[in-house]
Amino acid sequence: MAQYMLLLYDNPAGWAKLSPQDQQKEMRKYQAYGERLREKKLWVSSHKLADEPGKVLRNGGGKALVSDGPYSETKEWLGGYYLIEAPNYQAAVEAALDCPHWEHGGTIEVREVDAMVSAASTKR
Repeated sequence: MAQYMLLLYDNPAGWAKLSPQDQQKEMRKYQAYGERLREKKLWVSSHKLADEPGKVLRNGGGKALVSDGPYSETKEWLGGYYLIEAPNYQAAVEAALDCPHWEHGGTIEVREVDAMVSAASTKR
């Protein structure tokens, strides 16, 4: 079965506006979503990323150029991911439709993992 990344993008400023109690309530929704993926035998792994934009490295004529954030002009950051197994893109998209990420205007990008990489990682 193919593996797919469900890449979760959002504006972390919205998350920061929530009270600690509301943040915990929202995290429980994501945990329940992960449990539903496990019950359907789709889940492989998932992680929430830290609430900061990270660093971007680019090749600047043979020299590494390091900058903050994904892109200075964007407000959406990659905030986490789910790695799932599904028979095809349609099934992966259907699995993503149940994610609570939609409730606050987040974006989910569904990408297939290269089959050779996927096969190599499952042999470990």
